[in-house]
Parts: sequence; structure tokens; C-alpha cells
Amino acid sequence: MIEQLKHFPTFKQIIQQIESLPPLKTEESILFRILVQLMVIVGIVATDVAAVSQFPMSVWAIPLSILGGVVSWRRRKKKNITLKFILAIAMVATLFIFLGNLIRSLFDNRLVLAEFLVQLQVLHSFDLPRRKDLGYSMVIGFILIGVAGTLSQTVAFAPWLLLFLMIAIPTMILDYRSRMGLATYESEWKANRGNKNRRQSEKNNQWLKNSPLSPKKITSFLTVTLVVGLLIFTIMPRYPGYQLQTFPVSAPEGLEDLDFSQTDRGIVSPGYNPDGSGAGGGGINGGEGAGSGQVDDTFYYGFNTTIDQNLRGNITNPKVVLRVRSQSPGFWRALAFDHYTGQGWDISRDDQTMDVDRNRWNFQFNFAVPNVQGETERVIQTFTVVSDLPNIIPLLSSPDRLYFPTEQIAIDTEGSLRSPTGLIEGLTYTAVSKVRNRNQTQLSQAGNNYPESISDYYLDVPQNIRDLVREKAEELLAKSPNELTSNYAKALYLAQAIKQNYRIDPDIPPLEEGEDLTQAFLETYQGGYPDHFATVYTLMLRSLNIPARLVVGFAPGNFNPFTGYYVVRNTDAYALTEVYFPDYGWFYFDPLPGNEIIPPSVDDDNTFGVLGQLWDWVASWLPSPIVDFVTILFNDIIDAISDFLSSPWLFRLWRFFTGSFMGILVGAMVLIFLGFISWLAFNWLQKQLYRRRLAKLDPIEKLYREMIDFLSEKGYPKHKAQTPKEYAQRLREFLTIEQLEIIDLISTSFVAWRYGNQKYNIDYLQTQFNLLKGSFKSKNSKQLTMNHD
Repeated sequence: MIEQLKHFPTFKQIIQQIESLPPLKTEESILFRILVQLMVIVGIVATDVAAVSQFPMSVWAIPLSILGGVVSWRRRKKKNITLKFILAIAMVATLFIFLGNLIRSLFDNRLVLAEFLVQLQVLHSFDLPRRKDLGYSMVIGFILIGVAGTLSQTVAFAPWLLLFLMIAIPTMILDYRSRMGLATYESEWKANRGNKNRRQSEKNNQWLKNSPLSPKKITSFLTVTLVVGLLIFTIMPRYPGYQLQTFPVSAPEGLEDLDFSQTDRGIVSPGYNPDGSGAGGGGINGGEGAGSGQVDDTFYYGFNTTIDQNLRGNITNPKVVLRVRSQSPGFWRALAFDHYTGQGWDISRDDQTMDVDRNRWNFQFNFAVPNVQGETERVIQTFTVVSDLPNIIPLLSSPDRLYFPTEQIAIDTEGSLRSPTGLIEGLTYTAVSKVRNRNQTQLSQAGNNYPESISDYYLDVPQNIRDLVREKAEELLAKSPNELTSNYAKALYLAQAIKQNYRIDPDIPPLEEGEDLTQAFLETYQGGYPDHFATVYTLMLRSLNIPARLVVGFAPGNFNPFTGYYVVRNTDAYALTEVYFPDYGWFYFDPLPGNEIIPPSVDDDNTFGVLGQLWDWVASWLPSPIVDFVTILFNDIIDAISDFLSSPWLFRLWRFFTGSFMGILVGAMVLIFLGFISWLAFNWLQKQLYRRRLAKLDPIEKLYREMIDFLSEKGYPKHKAQTPKEYAQRLREFLTIEQLEIIDLISTSFVAWRYGNQKYNIDYLQTQFNLLKGSFKSKNSKQLTMNHD
């Protein structure tokens, strides 16, 4: 191939230039090469584990990378011109493939970048003659482990990170030795192992002990790194959301082209039979009629256009269904219901569902956010479906934008979103919501001026139970020690009163045909199933002329501070109540015993989640007075920091430094400058403290310590176990006779004073020390000899 290319003048000139280059200085350490290869392999495997890929890259990349390493070792001293041309062409082709994949994955290109790096590394592994080339592979390994960390949603990534660290430490040691031009570790090993006599054997053991790759030192490095890393990991703030705006969207093959021309706009829930009756998906169904069914053991019964609250039983097969990365926790809203049926709920205007088309150039759906008063907080959430769900899209309330991989979605009259198909495992979508802040003062002044769109649908209570429900609600409100003048105050107190006066009872029998669920809850059983509380509470509010509707969805789930994700299970699904306040919109209230009345929202975060978990563990071992004191102190510190960070000027400064590329650049320069100033200040402070300590010493001891420190700076440190005489003897291998005489003079004077209380001439000794310092600056010792004489 090269001979054919030589017929072209341009290629001929390039080839001649390559052939005329001097031989490369190759890397001869096999151990270094093997460790670099292992770093890359661990990075590839960690990326596969984090991405949970159906077609793992490690299947093809690891064997090819190992083959490339072997070829590279065998041909390290050759020009490899043909191989370089082939690799260059392959890399260009890989670049075009990467750009094509990048266009198709604009909203989440982390895995695309990882695949591109792996492909480059496989090609690059066939030509690694120099240490610099191995350094490129090390960088790729570090980038891959970093990408794996951003992709990981579970702690399954942690063992691979630990393994990578165990390999990276000795690899960087060998890289440093190679940069310094030291002999390879293998050659030193052979040289020391080749000597058999006893004295040399002791030196061999000493060499092994002092070697930077000795098991003891590697273990020490690893331990220190882990301890410091875990300490930083524990105390560092952990933001559950995005500080940079990236909107991941991905889906299994075939989902991107779906719209409602191919499917129904209704809801197909595995928790019900196909006809909507009883329970499906493995649940027990006894036929039609009241009391005829039991809930499915895996799927929540509330995800349907009509929900039957006369079903009995609980989810007995818990499993993770969603992993959510959000800037704040919240109730992941799925469906809302406006019409009470007596034994459940339905959506009365389900036939008025509207289709929404996405932007033709990307995955973005835009929604009209209701024009309401009060402040809102923009919250970005990314959902990854871990287990199949119905075609309802859970997210925070008031979505402004949705990034979803289908051609269409549907929105019903209650503001719930539906997909053309069920949410299948592996689907990832992102929502941007404008969540309303809950200002209690404003909500208490909202009044009762409801628009017809609200009063026509959300104040309805069946006539046969209206008086009973209103009477029970007023009885509970009458127990309040303070007068309840606003709807907001009534809603809060009523939710708390229901928690205190009614109980969760999983053993109540099914209702008879025609029997009303709310009436049985209030009169017959004094309680009911968990979701029955939201039903009764919603109807009580309506009976008091306060608009309300039932909402089903998922609780925030368990926040995992190690991954930054909320882990949501099927058992987190439940119902609560949305209450309407004029001009301010809908707000959640939770009457279920054991839950907070106001669900978690934008005011709650887990910034110091790991530190909180560590403190909970430590607090379990401490006496309660100490725990209370530390808790109060910590809360005061956090409040002070929050007040400082909330100052307007600091907020504007933060917005400038994070709001644009120029701001980030200026911020980086400011940090570098402050770091440099801090370093200078730290060095100055160290010198001042050192001078203070020396000033307190006897003049001869001060002079001796100054000499020891000066010689240490010049590369001749004194071991703690050495006596002054032993130290001076050791320096005979390195210093001139004149220098050694001065060192011996000062050392002897110090020992004579210390142990014999003999006098000394400090002025003469100080002059000699100055001569010693000057001798290291001069190119020869003539001046020193002359003065010394």
C-alpha cells in the first residue's frame, strides 16, 4: 500500500518525512502497559454497567483492545507507516459515525461520547510506542469512568470505581517514573532478584519494602485516597437536580414514530381487566358487581380512567418502577379525577382529551401554563422507567415543557398527560415544570370567587350524602381552638383532623351494591383503606364550598444521596387531594395518617443527604441531650449560611458567574487568582510561624535547625533516627570538603552545647553558615576556600 501511495507526490513527501524521523523513544515497561490496558478495560465495563446497555461495548472492545496492545508491543520500535494510515482512515470514519449519532442524540449524548472514545481507544491501542501514547489511553480511561459516573443510577457502579482506583494508583506511579527517565520497574526487580548472597538479600528486601509499588505503600495510598475521598463525598453538597441544562430523552427502538393514529387515547392499565372491570394483571377478579375484586399484587389500581375503590388487598410484590433526578422532590402526579361515583372516581370529560404534537426538529412538547398569581419555581425532572407502567406520564404539576420520544402525546381536561403507548422499561424522558410556591398568606386571602370551569365540576357531592359529609366536616372544624376564616386554614385543619379522628383499616369488608364508600367510612367503620382518606377529604372540602379533586401518582420515593436519584417503587403510588384557590391555582393536601399534610415540594431538598445519613447513624449511639445540642447548633449554622446565600447581591453575582460562558470564564479566573493569593498567604504564614518557633530557641539550636532545613531544601534531608554525627558522615558522599567542614563545625558545637553545656561563638558560626549557603549558589568552591582560610 505504501509503495502505491509513493506514486502520488503529496503522499510521497509525507512518507519520506515520516521515514526520515529519528527513532522514537519507546516505553519498555510491560507492567505499565498492562496497567494502562486494565484502566481502559475497567472504564469500558463500568460504562456498560452504568448504562445498562443491551449491546455492551465490552463484548467487542475489550478483546480488540487487548489484541491491539499485543500488536503495539511487538511493533513498538517500527515506523508502522501502513498501520498509521489505516488507523487514520478508520478514525476519520469513526468521527463521521459519531457525528451522525450525535445528531440523533442531541438531548443526551453522554453514551454517544463514551462509544466514540471506546472506538478511538480500540484503534489507538494498535499503535502505542511511547509513554505519551499510553498517557492518551489513561486519559480515555479517566473520561470513561467519569461518563459512567454520570450515567449510573445505582450503586452498582461503586465496585468498578474502587477497582479503577486500585489500578490507577500504581499506573500513575509508573507513569511518573517514566516521565522522570528512571529505569523500568521490571529491570530494577531483575537486578535486585539476581543477587543471592545474604547481605545482598537484605538489600533486596529493603528495596522491595521501599519500592513505591510495594503492597504496603499501595495499600497506604489507596486507604488515604479512600478516606479523603469519602470525607469530601460526605460533606459536599449534593444537588438532586441539574446545574447545567441537559434534557435526557431516550427510548427503545420503534417508540419515536408512535402517535394516536395508531393507538387509543384511553388508558390501558395492567391493574384492571381489558374491559376496565375488576382487577387484571394477575389480580383476583370475582366477576362484575360490588365487592367483586381484589387489587393486583404488582400494579396500582388507581391508574385508569375509572378507579374502583371497592377493590380490596394491597400490592404484595414491591419493585422499583422509576428513577427520578429532580431539582426538588415532589408528588409525581399521574392522573386527576373530578367525578365521584359512590365507590370510586372517574374522569367525566375523558372524551375531550386533546392531542399535542411535538416540535418537528426535536423531542420538545410545549404547554400553556395557567396564568396564575404568585411566584413559581422552575424544576427540571428526568424520569427513567425501570418497570413497565401504563401510558400515563408522571411528573410534577404545571409542566411547561416535556421532552418525550413520541410523535404525539395527549392531555386531558384535568391536566394529565398520556403517551400513545405504555411506558416501557428503558424509556427516559424529561419535564420542565413551573411549580407554584405555597405562600400561606396569599392563599389565605384567595376568597371564593370561582370561575365556572371550576365550580361546575369540583364542588359536586352526591345529594344522598351531602348533608352527612357537611355535618361531619363542620364537627371537625368546630374543634379548632382558633377561628378558621379562610379556605386555606380550613383545608389545613380539616386534613389534620381527619388524620387524628379516623384510622387506616385494611380489614374492612367490601361494600354492598349501592352502599356509599364515604358514608361507610364516616359512620360504619370510622376509617378505611389509605386512598379512602383522600376521597372523604375531597368530598368534605366540596361540601364546604371549596373546590377539590382526587389525584393519584407517586410519592417522591427514597432519595439515594450516592446517585442523586429518587428511587420510586410501585408501593409509593397513592391518592391525595388537590384544592383550588382563586387566582393561585391547585395545591396538594394529604390527609393520610403518617404523611405530612403538605407533600414535599420545592422548599425541600437533600443537598446534604449523605451527611444527614451519617449523622443519623452517629446520633443513634449518642445520648439525646448531645444529639439535641448538635442538631440545634447545626440548624443555626445552616440558617446563617442560607441567609447569607439568599442575599440579593450574592444571587446576582452567582447568576453572572453561572449564566454564560463569559461568566464561567471570569469565575474560573477569579478562583485561580484567589487560589494563588491564598497559596502565597499560606506560605507567608508558615514562614512567620517558623520564625517565631526558631526565635524561642537557644541561638546554637536555632542555627543548627536552620542548617538542617537549608540542607533539606537542597535535597539532603536528615532522617529522624540519625544523630548529628551520622548525618554529617552521610553527607560525605555528596558535598565538598569545605562544605562538610562547616557542617561538622556547627554540628559539633550544637552537640557540645546540648550534652556538655559548652560555650560557643555564635557570630563565627553564623558567618560559617552564611558561607555554606553561598557555596551552593556559586559554580565552584574557590570563594568559599579563600574566605575559610
